[in-house]
Amino acid sequence: MSTPEKYFIDKDIKVVCVKASSFPRGIGEAYHKLGSVLPASEQRKFYGISYPDKNGSIIYRAAANQLHEGEAEELGLETFTIRKGEYISEFLEDWKKDETQIGKTFQRLLSDPRVDKKQGYCLEIYPNAKDVRCMVILDSSITGH
Repeated sequence: MSTPEKYFIDKDIKVVCVKASSFPRGIGEAYHKLGSVLPASEQRKFYGISYPDKNGSIIYRAAANQLHEGEAEELGLETFTIRKGEYISEFLEDWKKDETQIGKTFQRLLSDPRVDKKQGYCLEIYPNAKDVRCMVILDSSITGH
């Protein structure tokens, strides 16, 4: 278990995404579908975005950065904008050894009183195939960013 640290995203990131049919069961299938539609690229970063709907059920989107304007429409995918701003985060190495650590990490991060409770979401950034950075956006009215 690492110590939460601040992480700053300096500009909005437009991503293309596939909504999981269910949470957490449909996550793997959503990434598989996304990977099968996207052209392979060295510049591609993968993300996971999750947040509760009005009824409290979790909506999860497997996502990747959009490489050019209109790419989502060309591929028939949804879009989402990862907002610039200050996040609280933890970096998990080799997360597949214990997949439950992602959920536990988000529970800890979400307990931070500075979390954006109105428009916030949980964000996973996958820098490679085995590590993940778990992040939650902070409320800019509290942090000043």
